[in-house]
Amino acid sequence: MKRINSGICCILIFNLFPILAGAETWLPSFFSDNMVMQQNEEVTVWGMDDPGTSITITASWGEQAEAEAGKDGKWKTRISTPAAGGGHTINIAGSDEIILKNVMSGEVWLCSGQSNMEMPVRGLPNQFITGSNEAILNSKNQELRVFQIEKQASIEPVADVEGSWLSAGISTTPEFSATAYFFGQAIQEILDVPVGLIVTSWGGSKAEAWMDEESLLAFKEIKIPAEVPETRPNHTATLLYNSMLYPFIDYNLSGVIWYQGESNRFEAEQYKTLFPVLINSWRAHWNQGSYPFYFVQIAPFGYGEGDNAALLREAQLHTMQKVENTGMVVTADIGDCDCIHPAEKRMVGRRLAYWALAQTYGIEGIAYCGPVYKSMEKTDDGRIKISFDHAGDGLSSMQK
Repeated sequence: MKRINSGICCILIFNLFPILAGAETWLPSFFSDNMVMQQNEEVTVWGMDDPGTSITITASWGEQAEAEAGKDGKWKTRISTPAAGGGHTINIAGSDEIILKNVMSGEVWLCSGQSNMEMPVRGLPNQFITGSNEAILNSKNQELRVFQIEKQASIEPVADVEGSWLSAGISTTPEFSATAYFFGQAIQEILDVPVGLIVTSWGGSKAEAWMDEESLLAFKEIKIPAEVPETRPNHTATLLYNSMLYPFIDYNLSGVIWYQGESNRFEAEQYKTLFPVLINSWRAHWNQGSYPFYFVQIAPFGYGEGDNAALLREAQLHTMQKVENTGMVVTADIGDCDCIHPAEKRMVGRRLAYWALAQTYGIEGIAYCGPVYKSMEKTDDGRIKISFDHAGDGLSSMQK
């Protein structure tokens, strides 16, 4: 099956699809060998072909689905997936025949944000990941797979991205997002099911870059661009949504993990509204209900004069308290005031996994959130009574 040259402009790619559809059966790059599909669901599959072409999808686990390419060449259908497991094949028969091999059914998570999500397991120049060598040497795992996306920006929504599904191993894991990898490793290890991670991140990106135009209409101060700027497209509204998120809409997910906020720290008050809108707009686009959305509170760092990071962290906490089915990982104890990319990514990934294991997968008996202020009241004897959520058996000063 042919693939589109990654050097072609995103807008040209978008406009070329009808031409390509007249020549062959086409699938987005993430419908490919080694993919992971959400288990036990009616998952969506889509592509393009000659208008009017009948499409038959036959899966090795015994399910079949059909579709017909419309006037624009697009087709979409749904097929039931089995319980967790793999080595499956999927046959897509249209103008051409495409066979997807070594397909797994399991848990699929989307992993997005800026540089702390992007930072690979091998670390960055002069910025290391704690325990990276041991993690890489012990990472061989055919049931943990990552689809890591190449960066691109676009004014218009595009239909595909550049990337491929890779299994964890000594030659692949070094380039995986560290936060995503350690999260997925914990989920796979505890649940003993295949896990697929779709990593779409861009260092320095602002939240509005990951949002569509309609969801930003209420934010008059955020300008919608007319073209892709030559510098900092990752700061520009809608551009990453169009190019690095839109292609995956309808791909069935278990949930999302998110590590972002540093680039919005000067708009902390706005972020209180912006971030919840981002979460709810993503959920609306996917139309899979209020799927889990777990995120990382930005760590302490010495930004210097005018630092509003504390206010941004407060805005993140506000989001967890106001938006259903969300959870926040605190990193105040594992940050680095001298490095904006803290080394303890294993701990961050694990803490995200604790939220998922407890709240999404129903595992009891684990602590997944620290105490969170709930309310206060004055007592008749002149004292103030403060209540906390997630306080377990209570709080302690730990004084000796």
